[in-house]
Amino acid sequence: MDKLIEQPRGIARIRKHWPWAAAAALLLMIAGWLLFGNHASTLRVAASDLTIADVRQAEFKDYVRLSGQVVPIQVVQLSPEEGGIVTERVAEEGTMVRKGDVIIRLRNSNLDLQILNAEAELAEKQNLLRNTQVAMQQDRLNNQLEQAQLAMDTERKLRTYRQNERLYNERLISRENYLQAEEDYHLAQRKQGLITQRLQQDSIYRSVQMDQMEDNLANMRTNVVLVRERKNKLEVRAPIDGELGLLDVELGQSVTSGQKIGQVNDLSDYKIEAQVDEHYIDRVRAGLSANFVRGDANFSLTVRKVYPEVREGKFRTDFIFRGERPANIRSGQTYYLNLELGQPEQAVLIPRGAFFQKTGGTWIYVLSKDGRTAFRRTICIGRQNPQYYEVTEGLEPGERVITSGYEAFGDNERLEIR
Repeated sequence: MDKLIEQPRGIARIRKHWPWAAAAALLLMIAGWLLFGNHASTLRVAASDLTIADVRQAEFKDYVRLSGQVVPIQVVQLSPEEGGIVTERVAEEGTMVRKGDVIIRLRNSNLDLQILNAEAELAEKQNLLRNTQVAMQQDRLNNQLEQAQLAMDTERKLRTYRQNERLYNERLISRENYLQAEEDYHLAQRKQGLITQRLQQDSIYRSVQMDQMEDNLANMRTNVVLVRERKNKLEVRAPIDGELGLLDVELGQSVTSGQKIGQVNDLSDYKIEAQVDEHYIDRVRAGLSANFVRGDANFSLTVRKVYPEVREGKFRTDFIFRGERPANIRSGQTYYLNLELGQPEQAVLIPRGAFFQKTGGTWIYVLSKDGRTAFRRTICIGRQNPQYYEVTEGLEPGERVITSGYEAFGDNERLEIR
């Protein structure tokens, strides 16, 4: 028969409480790891896959690289003042023309009809004016004749009145005959006064009427001249000396007044047109300097005009040469310009790199002193040029950073470099 052996009380008590002790120890280990451990997510990367650059203090040149195209200093559009049918192309594209040279000729039957109508109306007005002048002259002669007859009648009535007055005083005639002679004389005087007033009024009226007709006739003559000048405008001429760069018409084509049919390029000088990113629209202004290198020579430019309209994220800027031009410069050539946006200044710089596409310049991986680890750090990037970023916060000269792309790093805050 087996005999029960009792264990010592101390050992039994330890075995009874050991699960609680193990749990407490595990909690202490977790707490220590949370307080003192490194919990940053870590990724191992190969050093050969990284581009590492030094942070340095240097002179920052505030400029932007642009691609510009050479264009004539002035381009004048060809637009006919009168519409019509193209009957002749006198000059062809690429030919040199002088100011006033005929480029194309047009035909406009409606304009010919307008000229005939204007000339016929002018002739009609001229005949009407002449007939009116003749009629007025006849009226004036009739009025003068009437005035002369009234004057003579007044003289006769005056003599009769005076004779009757003497006879009446001598009592040779009756008082009635004397009074009748007096009344006839006074009536003749009033008629003469009235005809004189009428002649004055008619003279004023005829003068005003003649002036109006002369003005109308002068206006019609001017209108005929202008209509005839429109006939001359059916010949489209070169507005300036230059090269006929475009002529977009064909024989028999109908063109309207003001329609763009071509252009003349002023080749006396050239300018450069460039498209600038809208990011710089508040900084680019007329008068800024630019330059480019062609062969062994450096050529200087000045911003001539900044166009305010933004299309597809870019705005247009015109540059003119300041000093010499490149030899054999031609329209359509492409030059790569450096547009200076400000004066050089000392700044903390890092080279441009693909990291910017991932971070937007808000953070970067900074290497430890031994170069085996890189940590994510918040930074602030200010200005930039085609070579460097200006760092305003977060980095010190002498530190090293990773500037290659971060797409493969995910959201890891720590990199171990092998």
